[in-house]
Amino acid sequence: MIFIVVKFNVKPDWSERWLDLVADFTKATREEPGNLWFDWSRSVDNPNEFVLVEAFQDDAADAHVNSEHFKKAMADMPQALVETPHIISRQFEGSGWDRMGELTID
Repeated sequence: MIFIVVKFNVKPDWSERWLDLVADFTKATREEPGNLWFDWSRSVDNPNEFVLVEAFQDDAADAHVNSEHFKKAMADMPQALVETPHIISRQFEGSGWDRMGELTID
């Protein structure tokens, strides 16, 4: 699977509207074949930072970045951003989350 984490530093006047701005993109991406998850979080330290955690089956990434909703999101997002987002993208064996061995709840 391809595992991606992206940090978006949003302009303060967009922080309460960010999730609305990316709502259609989020919905369309979650419906893509091969999307494993596409989840937004907000930083507890910086209310203007949003973190996207996403994963795709290996063969689904090209279709994602070439989709119309991806292209539209890339055109819509810059108006709300302070800087270029920071990204980590890695390919791993597996197809989902593993259980945390150090903290097991029975």
